[in-house]
Amino acid sequence: MSEDILNQLVTLSNHLGDPALDYVILGEGNTAARADADSFWVKASGYELRTITGDGFVRVATDRALALLNRTDLSDQAVKDGLAAAKIDQSVSARPSVETLLHALCLGLEGVQFVAHTHPTAVNALTCSVAFETAFDGRLFPDEIVLCGPAPLLVPYTDPGLPLARKARELINGYFDHYGEPPRVVLMQNHGLIALGRSAAQVESITAMMVKTARVLLGTFALGGPRFLSQEHVDRIHTRPDEIYRRQQLGLV
Repeated sequence: MSEDILNQLVTLSNHLGDPALDYVILGEGNTAARADADSFWVKASGYELRTITGDGFVRVATDRALALLNRTDLSDQAVKDGLAAAKIDQSVSARPSVETLLHALCLGLEGVQFVAHTHPTAVNALTCSVAFETAFDGRLFPDEIVLCGPAPLLVPYTDPGLPLARKARELINGYFDHYGEPPRVVLMQNHGLIALGRSAAQVESITAMMVKTARVLLGTFALGGPRFLSQEHVDRIHTRPDEIYRRQQLGLV
């Protein structure tokens, strides 16, 4: 079962790394998937999503990774050592991604089996702009809601690694309190996009839809700005029975 998940993760990563999509270049981005109840696969540092194979992933003990989030006395070296100690197979020389703790956090959320972090140019044109918060202050069209949920989670720029994972944990808790469900999309200021889903296919679809959303948003700013759907309409799309059925058919719930 774990090997099948790893194979799905490799395929997902290669697809996301396709240069034609403009989601990542070189060593940008990382992916992860829950291997079992106690561990997960995460991309190792220094590998390209476009060409990565199974050897480019490291299996990490979930409890060891999450324990680092609760430590307040960790230097950069201590975090590095802690991630190395979290590897299931200590004979593996590859190092877990710097965002391993963020992946551990996301994979612990209900219904999340796969996570993909990318830097699409269209998305980063907005996350790196002065309009970051206002650009994502609403939803634009029904399929965006169906695939990506009622709203993205916005994270202000935070130092990657442990600080980012801690900030994300704080904001995810607030998101869950407000919406009653975890986010499907996390947008990080001056950084990039995270898609969370039950399957590799769902994560890939969410990523694609958010890139489309970013392109639409950029187009609206050329014509006076976005005309967001009302909150009433967003809530209606998110809860109406036919859209719930469509999400079920797409494997989104």
